[in-house]
Amino acid sequence: MSELKAGEVDRFLRNPDKGKILYLVYGPDRGLVSERGELLAKSTGVDLADSFSTIKLDANELASDPVRLIDEAYTVGMFGGNRLIWIRNVGNQKDVAANIQAILKDPPEGMKLIVEAGDLKKGIGLRAAVEKSPNGVTLPCYADNAGALSSLIDDTFSEAGQRLSLDARRYIQEHIGGDRRASRGELEKLVLYARGEEEITLDMAKASIGDASSTSFDDVVDAVITGKLNHFDEAMQAFISGGSNPQPLLAAAIRQFQQLDLLRADMEKSGQSAAAIVASAKPPVFFARRKTVELALSRWTSLGIRHALRRLQDCVLDSRRNAALTVPVARTALLAITIQSARRR
Repeated sequence: MSELKAGEVDRFLRNPDKGKILYLVYGPDRGLVSERGELLAKSTGVDLADSFSTIKLDANELASDPVRLIDEAYTVGMFGGNRLIWIRNVGNQKDVAANIQAILKDPPEGMKLIVEAGDLKKGIGLRAAVEKSPNGVTLPCYADNAGALSSLIDDTFSEAGQRLSLDARRYIQEHIGGDRRASRGELEKLVLYARGEEEITLDMAKASIGDASSTSFDDVVDAVITGKLNHFDEAMQAFISGGSNPQPLLAAAIRQFQQLDLLRADMEKSGQSAAAIVASAKPPVFFARRKTVELALSRWTSLGIRHALRRLQDCVLDSRRNAALTVPVARTALLAITIQSARRR
């Protein structure tokens, strides 16, 4: 298996295929890419603290020295034993892709290669080379869906011996999720904030995770999915004026479109109305938002929903690369989707 689906990655990580020489971890969620790269590195059994056994490289270093990767790959360790080459921040560098392809065709003995990359297109470049090789495997990393986010929340607080109130859980789910590492950091911060408490309340969650209310999230996201341009402008301006971080907002928008994707698929398969699908949805749609979700379902097609998801995922990646431009990048992407929705009336 050279190409894993997003839902297969966690199972693979529990027992990585030792027969593979190269693991390509890629996707728009850079925090998740990094987290999974670390898990794979630990699974190799190589001493990560030993600079002779573990070679850590940045793709920018390789761009200025194209043959270095080949030299490192075929170098025999001074003291023997297995070696790990760990490359980060890989994109569309042609020299890097060409060298990796050469390594896959003639893999060195006792060497593992972990490559962390951004969102790579299917069928071209590095991703295509790894997927076609029996010596490599690709692990996609996309923003957490509702199920993955719930598992992360459950695991974090069960390990800490704490439980969440229902209101606190809902608040947390609406304020994290755009980036796995950032989400984990927010949860760990809340664990420390509520240290010694058996139950974490809504007030504790708000005090630790941020001051942007779920209402402000809902206002912006609802305007986006229903194409209400005037409402979007007002809600987005209020959100920005409050100094809130757009990353959780983007995460909330991604989760909403993921839900729409599932509901729209059920709607097309069953032939039922939007109202009937929303009424029977599991998990249930919050009652105050049912009319909004029904309206969105009646406007968006499955293809349109997936295009919107791709735009949002690209926006998350762009905002991570250019932190100073996070607000305008997020606003532009959300406005574009709102305009698309308005045209679907």
